[in-house]
Amino acid sequence: MNIIDIIVAFLLVSGFIFFLGGAIGIIRMPDFYSRLHPAGKLDTLGIGAMVAGLAVYNLHHFSLTALLVSGKMLLIVFFVFMSSPTATHSIVDAGMRAGLRPWTRKEGANMEQSEPRKEEN
Repeated sequence: MNIIDIIVAFLLVSGFIFFLGGAIGIIRMPDFYSRLHPAGKLDTLGIGAMVAGLAVYNLHHFSLTALLVSGKMLLIVFFVFMSSPTATHSIVDAGMRAGLRPWTRKEGANMEQSEPRKEEN
């Protein structure tokens, strides 16, 4: 096994772990604003690690074409790193303007009692 293969495997597995953590965070968080945090942070890190792993794998057989393709992949990572936090901030701002209130835990209540109740028809 080559050192490049180990680096690629590490980046791909770490990207998968970031994506998995983001998915679990979206499911576990109690409200809209809390769910945006793992969606914005961990998905950005996941795509960064996975695309970086693909860029390194592309350089396995080094040539000018492979270098240019890997450079384009890293530009994609750069643009995602720039646009994802901006999009998350815009979504939070839209929620605040629409009047969506953040979730707050009542003092002395446990999780089952403080979750919002579903209305019955």
